[in-house]
Amino acid sequence: MQMNAPYTSLVAVGDSFTEGMSDALPDGTYRGWADLLAARLAARTPGFRYANVAVRGKLIRQIVDEQVDTAAAMGADVITLVGGLNDTLRPKCDMGRVRGLLEDAAGRLAPSCRQLVLMRSPGRNGPVMERFRPRMEELFSFVDELAARHGALVVDLYGAPVLADQRLWHVDRLHLTAEGHRRVAEAVWQTLGLEAEHDWRAMLPPAVRPGWAARRVGDLRFAREHLVPWIGRRLTGRSSGDGRPPKRPELLPYEVPAS
Repeated sequence: MQMNAPYTSLVAVGDSFTEGMSDALPDGTYRGWADLLAARLAARTPGFRYANVAVRGKLIRQIVDEQVDTAAAMGADVITLVGGLNDTLRPKCDMGRVRGLLEDAAGRLAPSCRQLVLMRSPGRNGPVMERFRPRMEELFSFVDELAARHGALVVDLYGAPVLADQRLWHVDRLHLTAEGHRRVAEAVWQTLGLEAEHDWRAMLPPAVRPGWAARRVGDLRFAREHLVPWIGRRLTGRSSGDGRPPKRPELLPYEVPAS
């Protein structure tokens, strides 16, 4: 697909994946694929505007209640919607409810923009992912159905083996690295019909498997710094996004960061 006119605005809706974790900048904030995409679109379109209302930890009900109407009211050319994956990672998940909420979100966002973009999110290889894979694949099948009903584009990140490579995932094992986000930005760019700048599906060089001791150290660090706090939030009903505002709540001109 080749677009007939330049896109002049972008609104990103979702959770930590769209907020940009864990593509950290020197000041401690997160960049991520949506910021990278906005920068590239802004470089080719004077006056390009961008908003990112995604907040880490949000479930699909929170995305619908807190972000969808705000995004729809902005009247952007492109809206990206990625949500529901946090729900599938909960011990108890009503997939019928998740599907209904996604349907509601897409039904409100699609008429408000020139192009709605949905995603089949990437999935890291590993035993934890295998436990939740059936739910994830059910979610992604529904994303395809939604796209067909609402004329949305689908970025199939899940179908790209390279994005399952553990080297593209942060030590928290939940969020992409800077290189992972760079590849996602390119994938969305190409899905929008823009000329490819690199092959985002290209596999990484063969990995040298760490020794047993190094793997155990990594497992212990992961458990101490990420798994235990995550379990604690689940048990107490808290979220990493509680009280956190979106990083770009208004649709404003986007200044391309200096390289």
